[in-house]
Amino acid sequence: MTQSGQSTTGQSLLFLTDEQLRKGTEAMFFAYRGFTADPDRILSERGYGRAHHRAVHFIHRSPGTTVNNLLAILGVTKQSLNRVLRTLVEDGLVLNTVGTKDKRERHLYLTETGTALERALSDAQRDRMRAAYRAAGPAAVAGFRQVLEAMMDEEMRRHYDALKDKAE
Repeated sequence: MTQSGQSTTGQSLLFLTDEQLRKGTEAMFFAYRGFTADPDRILSERGYGRAHHRAVHFIHRSPGTTVNNLLAILGVTKQSLNRVLRTLVEDGLVLNTVGTKDKRERHLYLTETGTALERALSDAQRDRMRAAYRAAGPAAVAGFRQVLEAMMDEEMRRHYDALKDKAE
């Protein structure tokens, strides 16, 4: 530790070279490929893509969420989301109900089939995350989460915090 209380390792992280940042960027790209590989296989068997996965994930995390809230979280166009939701509703994975307070609102819920798909997708990703977390150790896990949270835009951070608060 230095006199200021910071370790030299922590201090050196404040002055990353472009090469170190490039390596981190590439590691994220390759990690993301691994993180999505198993769910992609499961989704492709049904003719679905990652947009379907994200919709199913966030509907599961917030049952009854509105279409407008899902639009804000996913950051996609209404047309794009409607295409995904139409498929999920027609295939019996999502229920789309009219709001009780505001008839213009549409509330989304997973059906049993949708919940089963969400579980299969999440189990595959949790298995990969669990193995990586075990290999990296608790300090690395906490640091990794801090880095991810620091990379979020302010609006996305609010959505993330709202979901995090539901889990606690």
